[in-house]
Amino acid sequence: MTVRPAVAGDSADVKAIYDHEVRSSIATMDIEPRSEGAHREWFESHRAARYPLLVAEIGGRVAGWGILSPWSPRGGYARTVEASVFVRADTRRRGAGRALLSGLIEAARREGHRVMLGRVEASNEASLELARSLGFRSVGVMHRVGEKLGRVLDVELLELVLD
Repeated sequence: MTVRPAVAGDSADVKAIYDHEVRSSIATMDIEPRSEGAHREWFESHRAARYPLLVAEIGGRVAGWGILSPWSPRGGYARTVEASVFVRADTRRRGAGRALLSGLIEAARREGHRVMLGRVEASNEASLELARSLGFRSVGVMHRVGEKLGRVLDVELLELVLD
């Protein structure tokens, strides 16, 4: 497995992985796939070092991706980021999620961020266990804040202090 910064040629794979999750899972609270134009703009905006977009390849194919995003546009939160990781359904449980989240942690430290946050739907034990195994701790559950696929959902907020 290789984890590397995303390149332009990864855009379609990143979109396909995310669109699958948007349509069929509670891994994201987006309920409609992004248009091609919105995806292109989003993809390009996350290729800067401060907020990298990483991909994991297995056998030369993109198996998943992870991203750092600003937690808030307010200046006082400039050194706090949110991590998101998505793995293609047919490559789960092969280490891509761990490799991507580890890569994001390294990138966040390298860029001088202080805290990394994550939001995980509260019943998603696999994602919660992965985050905890890499040092994240729960700071609480936000009850009934999400609604998707006919369900009202709780979201657990996790943090990793980086400095």
